[in-house]
Amino acid sequence: MPVTAQFARAYRITFNALTARSPLITRVPLPATSVRRLYSTDRLAENMTDSNLSIDRAALDSLVLKRFFYTQSFSIYNGVAGLYDFGPTGAALQQNLISLWRQHFVIEEDMLEVDCSIMTPAEVLKTSGHVEKFADWMCKDTKDGSVMRADHLVEAVLEARLEGDILARKMAGVSISSEAGPSAAAKPDAKKNKKKGGPIAATKLEDSVIEEFKFILAQIDNYDGQGLADLITKYDIRNPDTGNPVTAPAMFNLMFESSIGPSGNLKGYLRPETAQGQFVNFSRLLEFNNQKMPFASAMVGRSFRNEIAPRQGLLRVREFTMAEVEHYVDPENKDHPRFSEVAHIELPLLPSQVQLEGKSTPIMMRIGDAVASGTVDNQTLGYFLARIYLYLMAVGIKHELLRFRQHLPNEMAHYATDCWDAEIKTSHGWIECVGCADRSAYDLTKHATYTKEKLCVRESYPEPLVTVKLVCETNSKVFGPKLKRAAKPVEEYLKLLPETDLTAIQSKLSKDGRATVVLSGTAADGEYEITPDMVTIETRTITEHVREYTPNVIEPSFGIGRILYSLLEHSFNVRAGDEQRSFFSFKPAVAPFKCLVLPLSGHASFAKPLQDVARRLRAGGVPARVDDAASASIGRRYARNDELGTPFAITVDFQTADDGTVTLRERDTTKQIRASTDEIVELVKCLVHGSTTWDNVLSKHPLVNTSSSDNMD
Repeated sequence: MPVTAQFARAYRITFNALTARSPLITRVPLPATSVRRLYSTDRLAENMTDSNLSIDRAALDSLVLKRFFYTQSFSIYNGVAGLYDFGPTGAALQQNLISLWRQHFVIEEDMLEVDCSIMTPAEVLKTSGHVEKFADWMCKDTKDGSVMRADHLVEAVLEARLEGDILARKMAGVSISSEAGPSAAAKPDAKKNKKKGGPIAATKLEDSVIEEFKFILAQIDNYDGQGLADLITKYDIRNPDTGNPVTAPAMFNLMFESSIGPSGNLKGYLRPETAQGQFVNFSRLLEFNNQKMPFASAMVGRSFRNEIAPRQGLLRVREFTMAEVEHYVDPENKDHPRFSEVAHIELPLLPSQVQLEGKSTPIMMRIGDAVASGTVDNQTLGYFLARIYLYLMAVGIKHELLRFRQHLPNEMAHYATDCWDAEIKTSHGWIECVGCADRSAYDLTKHATYTKEKLCVRESYPEPLVTVKLVCETNSKVFGPKLKRAAKPVEEYLKLLPETDLTAIQSKLSKDGRATVVLSGTAADGEYEITPDMVTIETRTITEHVREYTPNVIEPSFGIGRILYSLLEHSFNVRAGDEQRSFFSFKPAVAPFKCLVLPLSGHASFAKPLQDVARRLRAGGVPARVDDAASASIGRRYARNDELGTPFAITVDFQTADDGTVTLRERDTTKQIRASTDEIVELVKCLVHGSTTWDNVLSKHPLVNTSSSDNMD
């Protein structure tokens, strides 16, 4: 089965599973055509609250390090915060996420893939707004000078105080509701009473204070520097590690600055995103696409952000892999030709208005209804939200631990007109893993203005378009000598003015004999006087044969490392009755190794069939790992490969030599079947490629009695 079908099948399985749980969901009406489903107080609702995912993070971190998924870079030199190296397992897992992303987006959507430079000249990022606005608010400890991100500091301290309230109430025997706070399930265990907001003190808060804290946390991303400073002052927020006061928040630019060339005269930055390389190549991409609109470019690559306080492993790092799509669309028509294919898909949406009310429970809504009601701005944005959802389901993110949160007005990126984040719930809370923004025409317009290159689309009208317009023409003999170096900027300004503004200037010239033009953001900023002898403003009939416009851009942007870490948490399991045996339940499509091949023992007769099975699997595109360490029991070898998330295992034993059969074991159930080597190899290929399931296999093959094979002794 092609990978395309795997995604479709993954969605069908998810949709059917959700339908089966539908009695747990309460339906309520919305105005007009909208339909939403609010979570009732069941397991799904609890997962959608702001409490963190409950897992044994220490055990997970230990396993990740033990099996070399990733480790801190340069660890033998004491490491560098925010930098990580991926081992064989983590590198393969990351590559599989990227391969599925390319299939799901680049190939299925017929996108144009590019690979652009990491080092970026300063003028490019100054034009895009990153030099001025790509920054976070930073606080400093007033005594030891340690730095922290202001919004994270406020969030961590308030969450710690809410946890302390829950702890105090539990110790007093007061029952706590599931909506009580960020982690209502907190246990009064002294060993665990410490988190990123400092030690958790069992201090009861007034109910009004609890509601106030929850309201602040629900819209923490909406506070600017002054707002954060006010919160720090009002609630006496200090450095949790030292108890010292902190300074007022100050802006800190997150880009890594460098210089290009030996002279050091050409300033540059390590790119903070892959998008700008795609935008500056827009004209070439449009030409490659035979001038057809809409279309999309895509890129996977490394980006760099000089984080103030890197923490939480892969969730906040300084070097990371991004996968970004730039979908170019007509600003007058943002419908998507394939929107009907996804309109029925229900997404857990958290609109900005709900957050501003101090709430954080998502609304289940069909994406078609969300677009129709204006909750999501347009079809193209809605289409990509649904496609993001299908991708995350296909790689193994749990539906009940995913939500789409709309950006609040104050946190909206400088280029965005609307933006939604796909947030995944982890033990660290809700983590933004994918952003989907309508960047309008911001980037293309800025780069075109600065470089004087046309980054636009020209389309012929089916029939000539005749319009009556108010136009402004300059008298070059008077205009140039009077305005000198400002003549060209003022002329461009007048030509781009809306008709209402041009009418006002015409009226001013007629009435007063002069009008004032104010330039801003140009090389000739200032006030300039215009007189009637300099310009002619009149209504004219214009016939247009070609329409010229700058496309708007819809951008899904994926943080691959964050998705990878979330997947590790969602896939982490412990064997029932044996807490020492943990494993990852990766889907075959993303598992680093698809199949383990191992001998029952170190008998010499097993060597040839062992290598033959491994060779045939690899030739069929199935990564296979051989574990022939005969010193360990077969149960122990199963267990250590379960820790890698390997979904299937083929065992060569003494019966193989007699009749050519081998056993096939599935990781999650530990059940096994026996069949000929040829049949087992083909079954594994089908299981890995998604054309069959383990349940299907079990319906056609009897189980083998292997009661002792998983014993580690």
